[in-house]
Amino acid sequence: MAIKLENVGIAVRDLEAAIAFFTDLGLILVGRDTVSGEWADTAVGLDGNHARIALLQTPDGRGQLELFEYIHPDAIESDPTRPNDIGMHRVAFSVDDIDKALETAARHGCHPLRGVATYGDAYKLTYLRGPSGILLMLAEKLHND
Repeated sequence: MAIKLENVGIAVRDLEAAIAFFTDLGLILVGRDTVSGEWADTAVGLDGNHARIALLQTPDGRGQLELFEYIHPDAIESDPTRPNDIGMHRVAFSVDDIDKALETAARHGCHPLRGVATYGDAYKLTYLRGPSGILLMLAEKLHND
């Protein structure tokens, strides 16, 4: 059986703000749509499912995010995920300049949870909160092997 990761879906409180954040970081907006109807109810498992969505991808075309803002049912606010919570809790991106990426994130009010760490002599990395409390990891490879 073949398997391929298509995208990671993330519910956001403000689709436009999330698109602005991720495109400023370097992702490319591939498309937008509004989804609803019986097929959406069945696929997602929510009656009356109605959402605005946007698909973004990395410049190399290998990674995609699907962002969605619920119109109906109302989105449910919850506490932001912590790094040690069980379940999916972060999206990781490789960047070629972590300092520049953090400057971009800061323009959106997003800052590292604690700081930038160095993992051996391999990576500089940090966790930060993105739009809607999304937990992100940014990592810069220190050497091109």
